[in-house]
Amino acid sequence: MTTEENGMVLYWRPGCTYCMKLRFRLMFTRLRYTKVNIWRNRDAAAFVRSVANGNETVPTVTVGPKTMVNPSKRQIVEAVATYAPHLLQAPEPRTGGRKEEKE
Repeated sequence: MTTEENGMVLYWRPGCTYCMKLRFRLMFTRLRYTKVNIWRNRDAAAFVRSVANGNETVPTVTVGPKTMVNPSKRQIVEAVATYAPHLLQAPEPRTGGRKEEKE
């Protein structure tokens, strides 16, 4: 499983319209996060199932110790303010704020 104790991880899968919508909305927040494709990472898929009643429901997002299944942008921003306020800092110009995807 990919987790970041003090960061944010967005678990997603290709073709998921909810994932695409959330990722688009997050582009305007300047939040830094790591994307994990659950179809390429068995441990990540198992983690998502463990927090989503046995389902691979995505997007699933972790912010520090908090896990949210299919959260809204507002829920994520509130969780970041509480659990990882350092993520609200301006991103480096070349990365666009997002970290490379982990498989």
